[in-house]
Amino acid sequence: METNFIDYVKIVCRSGKGGRGSMHMHRAKYVPNGGPDGGDGGRGGHIYLRGNRNYWTLLHLRYERHVFASHGGNGGKSRSHGADGEDRYIDVPCGTVVYDAETGKYICDVTTDGQVVLLLQGGRGGLGNWNFRTSTNQAPRYAQPGEPMREQTIILELKMLADVGLVGFPNAGKSTLVNAISSAHPKIAGYPFTTLEPSVGVVSYRDNRSFVIADIPGIIEGASEGRGLGLRFLRHIERNALLLFMVPADTTDIRHDYEVLLRELENYNPDLLCKQRILAVTKADLIDDELQQLLSAELPTDLPVIFISSVTNYNLVQLKDLLWQHLSAMPDLHHEAIASAVHRDKTLDFLQSELEDEGQDDDIIILDDDEIEDVEEDFDFEDEAEE
Repeated sequence: METNFIDYVKIVCRSGKGGRGSMHMHRAKYVPNGGPDGGDGGRGGHIYLRGNRNYWTLLHLRYERHVFASHGGNGGKSRSHGADGEDRYIDVPCGTVVYDAETGKYICDVTTDGQVVLLLQGGRGGLGNWNFRTSTNQAPRYAQPGEPMREQTIILELKMLADVGLVGFPNAGKSTLVNAISSAHPKIAGYPFTTLEPSVGVVSYRDNRSFVIADIPGIIEGASEGRGLGLRFLRHIERNALLLFMVPADTTDIRHDYEVLLRELENYNPDLLCKQRILAVTKADLIDDELQQLLSAELPTDLPVIFISSVTNYNLVQLKDLLWQHLSAMPDLHHEAIASAVHRDKTLDFLQSELEDEGQDDDIIILDDDEIEDVEEDFDFEDEAEE
């Protein structure tokens, strides 16, 4: 059965080209030597990305693989300005990262609702001949063509934003916990890989406060190398401010399972180890108090540990208190998650700084053959100018 959770799409985007400037001479019965009055062309439409909290997947873009903005209108007589091309907006869920499909370079990151990012700028409209009149050339018979359109193939990759991300093996009780403490109702069953797509729930807390918890599909050993489903969803863990590791109490070795999970995150992205972590030992209703004390002595001591049971609600209130205590201590709940997930390519900045350091004279412009051709194409010569 085809899933509705789409977190990766490729789209071809094309901005509009600028309108052509008008090469028009004013003609009227009682106006001798009317002179040039050609108007400017309109700019081409831009392509924007816009964050929209009403979307949580990229499903709405799955079958919209081409986004084209309209072209600018041509200039007219009487210095009439051509119409600007209509802009196009691509609505994406918060947490979407954009890459160039051809080079793989990072382009931008949309993280907040209503955030607007200019992706492709429309071509500038050409100037009409009215702009080129001078005292020595009062009837210019040339105008500028509009700038060409810009085209780019982009990759949209969704990395889910949440305050708390659940990390654990299949059947560790992640979906059961989300169902118990939030309004989300993920699919729950007694076999591995029941959860095939991430789900998000809002956890209500005291004094009308709340935080977001994300149920990430189970990770298996070797997930960072492409085994199982973990590789596909490991990137969603990057956007969580706090990681809640979940290991069932009936496993053979709780500490070993925790270390395997930690190792998989490190192999995928070492920055994930910088996030705050809490270990929750689930299915505590299967063990008695004496065995719980014995297990506690063998658990890691470098992070908070809590025994819980989503079936009997054992320690769930204490778990929410512990999560909120750590989240409230962060200056920005999402700041750490976003900062660790963005990998900007500095190549363009480096090249720009290198060019600026060449120290060429500002009054001297050196053009190669290709640039000379670009300058020649910058004008439309319908007729030679009068001298």
